[in-house]
Amino acid sequence: MTEDDQRHLLVDLARSLFARGLSVGSAGNISLRLADGYLITPTNSSLGRLDPARLSRLDAEFRHVGGDPPSKEVFMHRAFYLTRPEAGAVVHLHSTMATAVACLPDVDAANPIPPLTPYFVMRVGRQMPVVRYFRPGDPAMEPAIAEGARDARAVLLANHGPVVSGRTLTDAVYAAEELEEAAKLFLILRRGEHRLLTPPQVEDLLANFG
Repeated sequence: MTEDDQRHLLVDLARSLFARGLSVGSAGNISLRLADGYLITPTNSSLGRLDPARLSRLDAEFRHVGGDPPSKEVFMHRAFYLTRPEAGAVVHLHSTMATAVACLPDVDAANPIPPLTPYFVMRVGRQMPVVRYFRPGDPAMEPAIAEGARDARAVLLANHGPVVSGRTLTDAVYAAEELEEAAKLFLILRRGEHRLLTPPQVEDLLANFG
């Protein structure tokens, strides 16, 4: 896939997320890894109205080298790329259900959403920690995200929203969408009885689907 193809794919997937209410206003940002750098959505841009030619271009050291000025949360994406070499894309949203879980004081901070469905395990993984609260744009968030990313493909930022990585941009978007649905199920079921996948079932999913 050429860089031009990747630019258009990012814009198309971002528009889809926006159209379905997974991002509102100028909230959220998306990036992908190139052979010699990165593309990331510009600062204060709407995921529903991106221009492929104006996406921010970063070099391999995350310096801005083209396009509009990048999101102020570049460090959030860098934390995943430097910690998880297989990560080809990162999606940060303020999606309602996942953010709601990130606001709950009584969830397990190491793994706030239990394994309710196989698709959550397959796309998001075994665990997804909550990173303690930082104000948006605070670069002190980067080492905290990197710590969470060592053992997880996604994290929840307390009172802020999810950050999800994937091998490809499509993988990362699908995982962010699956996370939102899992959060919705969790919120529906948390006050009543429910059945979780067993540890052997989780291990079987990870062995077969990574």
